[in-house]
Amino acid sequence: MRSLLLIYFVIFVCHYSCSQTWNDGNAKLVGGPCEGCEAIFEYGNKILNNVDTLPDFNTSEIKIKVMGTIYQADGRTPASGIILYIYQTDQHGIYATKGGEIGWAKRHGYIRGWIKTGEDGKYTFYTLKPGSYPGRITPAHIHPTILEPNGQYYWLGAYHFTGDEFLTEKEISPYLPRGGSSGLLELQKEGNLLVGKRDFILGKNIANYRN
Repeated sequence: MRSLLLIYFVIFVCHYSCSQTWNDGNAKLVGGPCEGCEAIFEYGNKILNNVDTLPDFNTSEIKIKVMGTIYQADGRTPASGIILYIYQTDQHGIYATKGGEIGWAKRHGYIRGWIKTGEDGKYTFYTLKPGSYPGRITPAHIHPTILEPNGQYYWLGAYHFTGDEFLTEKEISPYLPRGGSSGLLELQKEGNLLVGKRDFILGKNIANYRN
C-alpha cells in the first residue's frame, strides 16, 4: 500500500512540475517591453511537441503550413527545448473569441498555439491564412514569441506574406530583424496547402540578450 501511495505521489509531483516548468521565477523578458508576451506561459498542462495545428485549420478555405529551424546563437547549431508561441486573427482579421476566455486569450483570441523544438530544432504549425484588420491597412500577420530553457523570452517580428497589398518596406526589409529573419513568407502551393519557411537565430538582434 505504501508503495502504491509513493507511486501516486511521484506521478502527481511530476505532472505538477511539468505543467509549471516556466513559472519558477526564472523567467526574464529581454529585448524591450512586450505587451502580452507572458501569454507564452499559458499552455497549462498541454504536452508540447514540434508540431501544432491551430484551431479552425480543418474548416478553413485557405490552409497554410509554416515550418523552420530554430538555431542557437551561433546560427548553426539546432536549438532544442525552445517554445514558440503563435497567435493570429481569423480570415476576417479578428482575434476571434468564443466567450469565457481567460488570461491573454481575451486579447489574442483562440487561434493560437505552442510548439516545443526537439533535438533538430525544427518546428511546424498548421493554420488558416489570417486576414487584415477590418478598415485598416495593416498587412495580415501571425505573431510569434520565443521562450528559451534558461527562462529568457522575447517577441519576434511577425510573419507576413508576399503579395499582401498592405506590405511596406518595414515588413519587406526590416532593419536588424529580430531573430535574424524578416518573417516575410513566400508561400508555395503543395497539394491543398500553402507552405512557407522561416528560420530563427536565438538572441539575434535582441537587446539585453545573454547567451
